[in-house]
Formats: sequence, C-alpha cells, structure tokens
Amino acid sequence: MSDLLQAAGLTPEAPTPLADRLRPASLDEVVGQDHLLGEGGPIRRMIETRRLASMILWGPPGTGKTTIARLLAKAAGYEFQALSAVFSGVADLKKAFEQAKIRRSAGQATLLFVDEIHRFNRAQQDGFLPFVEAGVVTLVGATTENPSFELNGALLSRSQVFVLRRLDETAMETLLTRAEAFEGRPLPLTAAARRTLTAMSDGDGRYLLTLAESLFIQNPSEPLAPAALGQALQKRSPAYDKDREGHYNLISALHKSVRGSDPDAALYWLARMLDGGEDPLFVARRLVRMAVEDIGEADPLSLLVANAAKDTYDFLGSPEGELALAQTVVHLATAPKSNAVYKAFGAARKAARETSSLMPPNHSLNAPTPLMKDSGYGAGYTYDPDTETGFSGQNYFPDEMERQTFYQPKGEGSEAKIKDRLERWAAIRAGKAP
Repeated sequence: MSDLLQAAGLTPEAPTPLADRLRPASLDEVVGQDHLLGEGGPIRRMIETRRLASMILWGPPGTGKTTIARLLAKAAGYEFQALSAVFSGVADLKKAFEQAKIRRSAGQATLLFVDEIHRFNRAQQDGFLPFVEAGVVTLVGATTENPSFELNGALLSRSQVFVLRRLDETAMETLLTRAEAFEGRPLPLTAAARRTLTAMSDGDGRYLLTLAESLFIQNPSEPLAPAALGQALQKRSPAYDKDREGHYNLISALHKSVRGSDPDAALYWLARMLDGGEDPLFVARRLVRMAVEDIGEADPLSLLVANAAKDTYDFLGSPEGELALAQTVVHLATAPKSNAVYKAFGAARKAARETSSLMPPNHSLNAPTPLMKDSGYGAGYTYDPDTETGFSGQNYFPDEMERQTFYQPKGEGSEAKIKDRLERWAAIRAGKAP
C-alpha cells in the first residue's frame, strides 16, 4: 500500500508544475526586474562584491521573489535556508538560527529566506534583530504587503527594501516563449488570444505559466480565439485584498479620479473594488466624503445624491444597487470642484482651539430672564430680515477677536452666486454702498 506522500503525488518522480520546471537557473534569466538585477542595479552590485545585505523583497505575486532569493544565495556562495511565516513558528526560527550559528563557526554564511514575512507578529519580527545584527544570518524577507505598515521599524532599519515590479508584456512574452521551447510546440492560441492570456495573468508570471500548462494539457485541435480561451480557462479572482494595502490603494485611486474629474477612470476603479469583493457600503461612505470634501457648495446636490445612493443600495442590494454607486461616481466626477468648505472648517477649528475662552458678543445672546437683559444680553441685536437689504452687517465674532475670513469660495458652480453675495455683504459690512 502506498504511503501518504505517494497517494498525494508528492514523490520525487511526480511531475512538477511547469512554473517550477522553468524556474530560472541564474539571475540573468530572471525577467522583469532589470531595475534591481540589471547592470548597475543595487542587487547586481551586491552580487559582484559577493557580500549580501539583509533585504525585504516587496512585490506582487509571481514576480520572482523566491527565485531571486535562492539565486542570490547561489551567486554569493551562501547556504540557502527557507522558512514560510505561514507554516513556521518560534521553534522553527530558533532551529534555523542554531543551524546558522553552526555554519558560521565553520566559515559558511547563511541566507535565511522568509516567505510572507509580514505574517510574523511584532514579537517574532523582533526575534530576528540580534541574529541579523550579529551577522549570524543575512535575512531576505518576501512580502506582498507594504513593509511600512506590516514590518517593525527596527527590522526595516536593518534591511534594504527592494520593490519588485509586476511583469510587463515583454517579460510575459519571454516566459511564454520559454514555455513553448520547453514543450517543443507553440501554444494553441491565436495572436489575439495570446494577448488575452497575458492580460488575464495580470503581471503574475507564475500564474501565466500555470495557464499555459493547462492549455498544453488540453491540447485543442485548433488555435483558440479569445472567446474560446475564456471557456477553456477558469476566470482568475481579482488580485485585491480588501483587508490590506490593495483596499487602500484602490479607494485612493477612486477618490483621486473623482477629484480629478475623470469619470471613466473613476468607474474603472469602482468596478475593480466591487469585483474584488469590497463592501459597497464602504464605497458609499467614501462617496459621501468626496461630496463634502471635494465638491461642497460648488454643487450642494452632490451630497444628496451620495446619500441617496447609500439608501438605494440599502434598499436594492447587489447587483442592482451598485448602479446607484456608479451613477454617483459619475455625478461627483463631473461636478464642479471646491474644497472651500473643507478648508474653511479646518481653519475655523484651529481658531476655535486658540480662542476657546472668549464669550460671544452680547447682541448675539438671548435674554430669557430680566437679570440677563439687565446684564446686557441681547443688547443692540438687529433682526436681519427686517432690514432693507435683509443683511444687517453685524459682527458675530467675540468682541476681543478680530474678524476672520475662513470661507473663500472659488466661484465654481453654485459657489459663483455665493461668492457674489459674500462680496456684497462684505461691502455693506464695511459701510460701502451695495
């Protein structure tokens, strides 16, 4: 009876995925990362001196982080030892450090590669510090998450962070050409379907080779067109983690597209977020924020539209309610923009903190009791609607405080009329003719 490994197909004789069989044998074969590995690149310079510094390799899946770490150790003559933060704990780390100490005493340097290093908690990350500082190991951590948010500052200060780029079309085509050479036959795709395959892979080289391997296995009798390719391959889940950096990157792109009055880009980022599983009500809340932060009085209707979209989604749910979000995105992106209210409120809060002990002027106070009236409460108040212009020009700032101008409309959209009224009132207040 076969053992569990044989039953799982994990014996040495079992076939390995095409992506593993095509793994580069040298750093020169790594594609898409010339800014790090090419002539004059920082990692290339390390290899030339055969002295490696601890580093964090930050990049999307399938861009070569593990491969680069393994080949770095080979090129510099270091012993390669790998751990995964997903499967390893404190005991595994202690064992790795002890083995590295033994190698070091024998004159052998160790490159400790930690995949998904961001999954180690803060205390576990601190455990690396003494061994990195003492040179027991050269740490190479791999992460798909922003190190600034996920890694300890102490660990980052002892490591260089290198950003790996998503593979471009040239790099992806190189991988497909290698796969075809390895298989000894072309991919069964039309030129258009080949471009579609690359687009489906979204810069992930490993995923591209996995799809290519599936096509080689299916071995259709005729080259597939794009529509047939979509039927032959399962759709890839969007590369979006709503709990991590992708969440913030995409909402930032949506917000800036709206602020930049680009409805087409804004709709694209909205679709990316919703297709990635983002909570539509989170998007709705951000749309309300955009309405008050970036549009304000230039188009007061925007706030009503944004709130209505939230209520519409609550009422209809997905997918019908998502159309209300799309309509709001277009409305906000095409609306006139003004952050005058946003800036005015910020300035007013600053002034309020600096003058928080000052009383309002007497004429702005109510006098519900005789004592308060005798004390001057309400004295001199003018009821504005009874004036000829509907505006008295009285000052409502504290008597001890100079008048301030916080709100300065830019004259966009509805704010143009507001600006005219404010200028006319300022003239009346200054005692000038209207």
